[in-house]
Amino acid sequence: MMNAALLLVDDNEDILEFLSEVFGENYQLHLARNGKDALNILDKHLIDLLISDIMMPGIDGFELCETIKSKVEYCHIPVILLTSKNSFKAKISGLEVGADAYVQKPFSPKFLQLQVANLLGNRLKIRDHFANSPFEDVRVMAQSKTDELFLKKLDDYIRKNIKDSNLDIDQLAEHMNMSRPTFYRKIKSLSSLSPKDLIDITRVKRATELIAQNEYTLFEITKLSGYSSQTAFGKSFQKHFNLSPMEYHASLEKK
Repeated sequence: MMNAALLLVDDNEDILEFLSEVFGENYQLHLARNGKDALNILDKHLIDLLISDIMMPGIDGFELCETIKSKVEYCHIPVILLTSKNSFKAKISGLEVGADAYVQKPFSPKFLQLQVANLLGNRLKIRDHFANSPFEDVRVMAQSKTDELFLKKLDDYIRKNIKDSNLDIDQLAEHMNMSRPTFYRKIKSLSSLSPKDLIDITRVKRATELIAQNEYTLFEITKLSGYSSQTAFGKSFQKHFNLSPMEYHASLEKK
């Protein structure tokens, strides 16, 4: 997942510089010297993964990880904790606060790069699977119970209001009690989709369900899915499934 944004957190300037060299070529980097600065960056930028030292003044790595994993705004972000402690107790503490990986110093740059690539790669596979599977539930993208509940609440709202062709990000953000920028970052980071694309995918998925029922004309399905015209519906359907609504209907009849 090239061009992903990493947040590197360490109070040691040399370590930050070293991590920047390890990841600078393949990723967008944001640097923080402490937990407080890291949380400020998370509030303003789209971050795909965070690497943090544990021993820091103020908010340490454990506390930072626990805060991230407990807040709906960024609980989906994978966290790798770095530590010079080689104790079983420290590893348990890292897992207890929800860390996705735990890497001991001194670490091999290659090992850390693989950890990052694996965590981001797994998330990307899940997102692609969701976007390309007509009947897949949106909750497949959830990395935690918090995300599962968040996505369920969002999906229920979109489906309830799906006939409204003007449904937009402002309505969704308000329903989810988030500011527009925070909501946008959350959806983009969770799904690789913009909220507009997520609404569109939900419309198309609804349309496939209605086509499968074989009870409605395509004109009726256009309206029931919230498209303003059959042209818009056809374009959207073709984009997601590489076939027209008519072709999809014909393929179901063959089965």
